[in-house]
Amino acid sequence: MRNVEIKARIKELSAILEKARLLSGSSGELIKQHDTFYCVQKGRLKLRKFESGDSELIYYERPDVEGPKLSSYSKAEIKAQSTSGLNDVLDQALGTSGVVKKVRHLFMVDQTRVHVDSVEGLGDFMELEVALKPEQSVEDGEKIAVSLMEQLGVGKEDLLSGAYTDLLKQK
Repeated sequence: MRNVEIKARIKELSAILEKARLLSGSSGELIKQHDTFYCVQKGRLKLRKFESGDSELIYYERPDVEGPKLSSYSKAEIKAQSTSGLNDVLDQALGTSGVVKKVRHLFMVDQTRVHVDSVEGLGDFMELEVALKPEQSVEDGEKIAVSLMEQLGVGKEDLLSGAYTDLLKQK
């Protein structure tokens, strides 16, 4: 699967949440996530645990640059009873490179997932993930991402590269 993504630091959480509600026409969904990242030779591999106990194993590759970027990913759903054992095996085999805990507000705006995240130890952020349709180019996704970024009031100076785990390591 392919996305065009951007990540940005936000200054006013309540303002972004209100704009996302208006753009999506919904109150969104509140999701608590606990991501464990593993040491891999290329891309990123993480086990994302949810409050329900279920999780997802997600592998993705994307360049660490500011602004819109292509992200290719694969994921597998994991039932609650398997999550702990899977984490133990992955940690033994690969090693853990970082842990990210966040509260995410998820809004859907057409084909774009708007994430407004409060990340433990880092602050507040916004991510856009434009899910590309098979016939859409990366450039199409970039245009959608830039337009939404402008509608949400996020400036180019707020854009970030990398993942939350990278930012936590820099602290």
